[in-house]
Amino acid sequence: MTNFLSLADVNDLDALIQSGRDAKANPFADQHLGKNKTIGLLFFNSSLRTRLSTQKAAQNLGMQTMVMNVGQDSWGLEMEEGVLMNGDKAEHVREAAAVIGRYCDIIGIRAFAGLQDRVSDYQEQVMHQFAKYAGVPIVNLESATRHPLQSLADCITIEEAKLTARPKVVLTWLPHFKPLPQAVGNSFAEWMNARANAGKVDFVITNPEGYDLAPEFVGNARIIHNREEAFAGADFIYGKNWSSYEQYGKVLTMDPSWAVTMDDMQRTNNGKFMHCLPVRRNLKVSDAVLDSPQSLVIEQAANREWSAQAVLKEILKGM
Repeated sequence: MTNFLSLADVNDLDALIQSGRDAKANPFADQHLGKNKTIGLLFFNSSLRTRLSTQKAAQNLGMQTMVMNVGQDSWGLEMEEGVLMNGDKAEHVREAAAVIGRYCDIIGIRAFAGLQDRVSDYQEQVMHQFAKYAGVPIVNLESATRHPLQSLADCITIEEAKLTARPKVVLTWLPHFKPLPQAVGNSFAEWMNARANAGKVDFVITNPEGYDLAPEFVGNARIIHNREEAFAGADFIYGKNWSSYEQYGKVLTMDPSWAVTMDDMQRTNNGKFMHCLPVRRNLKVSDAVLDSPQSLVIEQAANREWSAQAVLKEILKGM
């Protein structure tokens, strides 16, 4: 593995999931791989789990870590090519990425969608510019359209918790008053479609009209706009809000009936509830669900350490 920008960089998904589970069982077995190596973690946006879990994973592998909040701890970075830099960005990504690449053996980057220009967001400019100019492997810590480390952690969590060989996994839209990116929903759909294509899961997406994800991420998943039908017999309910892709970045509804309650979970096959944290309690999902034995949200977050470690291990092995 050279870069980890999306599922396309994974050669063997089953092996990567198992690598994460192996790391969980024996966290310090591969410390020799990261000895005398440094990872730089660049955050254009806020982070709790991504920041801490990736630092911890790197340390488990013997690496040194450096962390920077771009624009707060550093100069603002210009991403466009050929521009007259007479605005608020003091440094161009060409120089910044190249210099950071001289200091670091791997660079992790977190940069959210702006939700103003769909074409620009879906071109993943920040990730691609760093990959172009840094000269070292790039790890996606969440981008405009994807969150692959979260999706790998989700795959690990499902493997640990599943009670059937081919569980029914339902991605459900949740209400929110703010426009949020599609990155987590996109990424989860991308990875679950890969699992479904391998016969590992039965994957369904349920969301209100006007909230269908981009076709390239929906893939072969069944879209069911009737959530009661979608929830029926589910083994896993994965909740997440996203703004409209069709009317890009818009909040079209805040229908509270899409929030997950224990009544909803009763429609499942004693299903488990999943959500990448943070989660707004009682807006998106009830206290009763989050505090019940059916909730896997803490295990998902804990597994972020092992998903990051599995990815960093693969990159270090290729150095």
